[in-house]
Amino acid sequence: MHFHIPFVEGPYEPEKWEHSVKGLEQEPERGKRCSACFYMRLKQASRYAQEHKFDMFASVLGVSRYKNLDQVNAAARQVWQEEGKPYLATNWRKGGLEELRRALIKELELYEQNYCGCKYSKNKHEETVTNS
Repeated sequence: MHFHIPFVEGPYEPEKWEHSVKGLEQEPERGKRCSACFYMRLKQASRYAQEHKFDMFASVLGVSRYKNLDQVNAAARQVWQEEGKPYLATNWRKGGLEELRRALIKELELYEQNYCGCKYSKNKHEETVTNS
């Protein structure tokens, strides 16, 4: 714990993710597949927050330049309406937070991937790099 903040990692459930994006495999980046993915992940975060009596929930999904922040926030609003747990919407790309993120990546020698994170995005990225 570098910052003395407990870290909780949810269960790895690729089957659940596959089910949530089924039929959307060919969607473009930032399309309907991403909305379904964000919704699933944010719903899990909201439920965790409910179970552990947190006042609200948040996400770093919008940190990545590969994701559409408005799309992330729209999924979070939908979850908030359904689950009743408030979402803390933060623009991690403004107010010096992007610079802080970059400095921490360098200082802590963190891995920074060059695609959004899903296997369809990774495959597309690898195709682009191969064809360049």
